[in-house]
Amino acid sequence: MSKPLSDHDRKKQISVRGLAGVENVADLKKNFNRHLHFTLVKDRNVSTKRDYYFALAHTVRDHLVGRWIRTQQSYYEKDPKRVYYISLEFYMGRTLQNTMVNLALENACDEAVYQLGLDMEELQEMEEDAGLGNGGLGRLAACFLDSMASLGLAAYGYGIRYEFGIFNQKISNGWQVEEADDWLRYGNPWEKARPEYMRPVHFYGRTEHHPDGVKWVDTQVVLALPYDTPVPGYRNNIVNTMRLWSAKAPCEFNLKDFNVGGYIQAVLDRNLAENISRVLYPNDNFFEGKELRLKQEYFVVAATLQDIIRRFKASKFGSRDIVRTDFSSLPDKVAIQLNDTHPALAIPELMRVLVDEEKLPWEKAWDICNKTCAYTNHTVLPEALERWPIDLFQTLLPRHLEIIYEINRRHMERVSSLYPGDVDRMRRMSLIEEGGQKRVNMAHLCIVGSHAVNGVARIHSDILKATVFKDFYEMDPHKFQNKTNGITPRRWLVMCNPGLAEVIAERIGEDFIRDLDQLKKLRNFVNDEAFIRDIAKVKQENKLKFAVHLEEHYKVKINPNSMFDVQVKRIHEYKRQLLNCLHIITFYNLSDDYVLLKSSQAAPGYHTAKMIIRLITAIGEVVNNDPVVGDRLKVIFLENYRVTLAEKAIPASDLSEQISTAGTEASGTGNMKFMLNGALTIGTMDGANVEMAEEAGDGNLFIFGMRVEDVDAMDAKGYNASEYYNRIPELKQAIDQIAGGFFSPKQPDLFKDIVNMLMHHDRFKVFADYEDYIKCQEKVSALYMKPKEWTKKVIHNIAGSGKFSSDRTISQYAREIWGVEPTLEKLAAPDDPK
Repeated sequence: MSKPLSDHDRKKQISVRGLAGVENVADLKKNFNRHLHFTLVKDRNVSTKRDYYFALAHTVRDHLVGRWIRTQQSYYEKDPKRVYYISLEFYMGRTLQNTMVNLALENACDEAVYQLGLDMEELQEMEEDAGLGNGGLGRLAACFLDSMASLGLAAYGYGIRYEFGIFNQKISNGWQVEEADDWLRYGNPWEKARPEYMRPVHFYGRTEHHPDGVKWVDTQVVLALPYDTPVPGYRNNIVNTMRLWSAKAPCEFNLKDFNVGGYIQAVLDRNLAENISRVLYPNDNFFEGKELRLKQEYFVVAATLQDIIRRFKASKFGSRDIVRTDFSSLPDKVAIQLNDTHPALAIPELMRVLVDEEKLPWEKAWDICNKTCAYTNHTVLPEALERWPIDLFQTLLPRHLEIIYEINRRHMERVSSLYPGDVDRMRRMSLIEEGGQKRVNMAHLCIVGSHAVNGVARIHSDILKATVFKDFYEMDPHKFQNKTNGITPRRWLVMCNPGLAEVIAERIGEDFIRDLDQLKKLRNFVNDEAFIRDIAKVKQENKLKFAVHLEEHYKVKINPNSMFDVQVKRIHEYKRQLLNCLHIITFYNLSDDYVLLKSSQAAPGYHTAKMIIRLITAIGEVVNNDPVVGDRLKVIFLENYRVTLAEKAIPASDLSEQISTAGTEASGTGNMKFMLNGALTIGTMDGANVEMAEEAGDGNLFIFGMRVEDVDAMDAKGYNASEYYNRIPELKQAIDQIAGGFFSPKQPDLFKDIVNMLMHHDRFKVFADYEDYIKCQEKVSALYMKPKEWTKKVIHNIAGSGKFSSDRTISQYAREIWGVEPTLEKLAAPDDPK
């Protein structure tokens, strides 16, 4: 296999990333050596590759700092409305290359590093992924931060600085094994601790009601220490802040209790407080009602709101004095966006601060709270909705429970006045769920406490209004909106696919990077022979490069001319990795030229998901070692899928699998990344697939399977898996092979649970879409044999992907929810006079 061009060689040929002449290469080399000697106290002769990475990161960071300070100064001087995006997850990936792209430094750094005798790609590989998220939700938050800075919004991301992010996944004998993700073990050059802004957060205790108000007393205090990470916009000199909180025990923690000999234990017990920011819960679309998780949710909210109010009160530059005492203007100066229900406690916490601490009357405080907060819903799956037990609330957050009860009392009064006598509606709409264990429904709290509620794709927002939140929509239709998700074209095109970015820039210029709608101009080139050739060539180079990576890491030799059919996403029954497995088996039974790549983690406690991984690896073991099949079909499970691996896999993919049961995937963003990078989609009419088909043209995606109304009809009459099993011979053969131990000869009934689930308990109706899926896959194979026709469809997809920029999404949030106006104006660079 001829080795493809390295990124370093390719960057020597392309211009889209800014010219080396923009920045003085000699200065960069000088600063690199300065950091190596004085920041890291290293001698060139004994330095390791990691030392060189840190020296480069500090050199690049120097270019951020002046812009960061100037940006924050400009916010204090202009006093704009600030946006606070609160999320329990920020799936950032690596920072170095993204920063170089956004500051137009990449070619200059590349040249400087080359002249120093080092390899840029090797240095970039030294950076740990910041994996502080599970999947879509956390990666969306990261894309949003990039867009908010690129659109000049005074915005802040707030979350938790988990010591351990999403676990490292190892596959051992076909099984997933989790290892702790110690991403901070070598330090993090991108963050800055800000101990001067440390804030106390209270837990437990009790409430005292006095004539002058309520006091929350006898609490246990944990300190929230902020760490700031700069978030640069794209070539506009704006640098925003992501502030992540770390839990610290106060000095007196437990020490007041110790008697003689208890000192050591008291100091050791500090861990209990600091555990709050220790680890990210690895559940995606699944609610885990643990006390530590509720602590995390309150911790981030309480610390963040103290910061918001401090900044609101004293937002005159050069002054820490209180300049605002009237909270009426809070909604004019502050927008709080709740990323799913995880930060829902922001609503009762803001009420507690306004009523108990600032002594506002309830009605006034509620009006302010409502106008300030907005809520994004990310799922309709019942098992994902947060419903916290009342007794846990009573113990951990007694004052907040009282406030939630009062919010609910007033809410129920309103429901009752609008729908007199409709007791059933009151029960459905209550924030407190009765029956069995009483619980607080966090989604209901978010809807009642916010002025805007949005879904993340048009079909998802429609489902929320029609089913999950139907009663709330009928009562307050003005609250409900749609904001279809998007991805940042900086990371997901310019950075991860420079070859494609350059081919596009040669035809339509570079402005598409900040205005992705301009990709529509590529429709003029659909029949242009040279453009078709260029697009196909870039894809082939990406495949070649990824094939080398796969061979190095998986010891599987694959034919780069075969189709790369890829499904990468968290393992969940609704995403239907099992439908893909059945297709692989059916395909194997017929055999053709294909490379099937599957990947992602299963939540450690999710038995079915772990069994699905074991099935995929078992199928791979059989298929990849079958001499009759040879290299015509290979199945590879991509271990430890994360942002950095996605940046390699997505540009190399031919076919993107987006095959969830219609009505279950809220939006998806992986689907958008594949589309933008020149893969065709095989998918159901679910999530953003619907809008992708509209933008690219129905005929340019491979759409199959039931629509939402078909699924509803089947739910009404009942789904019978046996009917399909008995009627479709290929399906029966595949299931019999799984059940009979064909893929697990040493343990014939290894997969009996999966077969039992598919035959008797399958909520996501895998068999109902099987036949249509296989037929659709046949169409895919037929088209792949006509490379020119295939590439024309690819061009239609790239040209139609402009809508799916997170810049468009954020512009809509800004104008329609936050009441702020995006701008493409540049801030003066630090070395320019103001």
